[in-house]
Amino acid sequence: MCYNLTTYGDCMKDVVNELLNWYDKNKRLLPWRLDKNPYHVWISEIMLQQTRIEAVLSYYERFMKELPDISSLAKVEEDRLLKLWEGLGYYNRARNLKKAAVIIMEKYHGEFPHTYSQIIQLPGIGEYTASAISSICFGEREVTVDGNVMRVFTRFYNDSSNISKESTKKMIHDHLLSILPSRSGDFNEALMELGEVVCIPNGIPKCLSCPIHSKCLSFQHSNYYQFPVKDVKRDKEEVIMTVLIPIWNDKTIVRKRKDLGLLHGLYEFPNYLGVKEEKEILLLARKFGCVERVEKSISYTHVFTHKKWKMQAYFVFLKDTFCQDMFYSILEIENSFPLPTAFTPFLYVLKEVIK
Repeated sequence: MCYNLTTYGDCMKDVVNELLNWYDKNKRLLPWRLDKNPYHVWISEIMLQQTRIEAVLSYYERFMKELPDISSLAKVEEDRLLKLWEGLGYYNRARNLKKAAVIIMEKYHGEFPHTYSQIIQLPGIGEYTASAISSICFGEREVTVDGNVMRVFTRFYNDSSNISKESTKKMIHDHLLSILPSRSGDFNEALMELGEVVCIPNGIPKCLSCPIHSKCLSFQHSNYYQFPVKDVKRDKEEVIMTVLIPIWNDKTIVRKRKDLGLLHGLYEFPNYLGVKEEKEILLLARKFGCVERVEKSISYTHVFTHKKWKMQAYFVFLKDTFCQDMFYSILEIENSFPLPTAFTPFLYVLKEVIK
């Protein structure tokens, strides 16, 4: 039995064939798996960072419909690219996609590079993504280690190593590399698929449906919930904000955020740090024109990786404005402006006011 590093031996190697057979029979028919096109796999892998497959599918289809290849991605305007990415978050991922596409067009004449060493040099691509593309699309002997793989591995071996540490990720990588079969891409996808649909992160894993449960130590000891071990999350920084939603002639204002900081380059409703009293809100509202009235709207908390925005919104109804060019209809905003998820709830309530 495999209770520690020194006795890992062939425990998982013994069940490699069972894992591959299970994958062949049970893998989901996902659009990027149909042809192993590196462009398709690349876009899907970047989208799937921090996001589950079910949530990504509609975004992926929309993205591919408008940007079907590397050339179109390299040429797209940033605002349009961010609009296509709207709702996925972590918008620098989209910007890096375009940067990488430009490099591929210039350096590789539009053909996606074939080797891990070339792929990992592209902007926004780290070890995991490079190994996934190179193994799945080009058959290179590379190992992918993501959260799903680490969860399966640590449960299988009853391993209490802290997965937040790079040394643990390297240990898992090296061990999987030592048992990697010739079907390296399928092996990587099988482990990830197992973690996605069977050895799930939240809730009770479907152990009896697992093709390798017979040698899984956490199954034998009924202690799956102890793994994986990772650092305790720190409390998120709380930011209090006041959001103003000016309304004039059934239109409103959205403005582009600064080129630095959180959500930079995306669009937002006017907002201000801190809780604002009635007099302060009225003074701020007058910047947009002649105020008819101000009404309290919804409060909304948006959670980022390290921050938590607590926002209180107010509708500002205007009789007239001196900045007409800043106002847009809801349809214009929905079609043309990349509005991050942090601000979309305010757009939804605005639709109820402007009908």
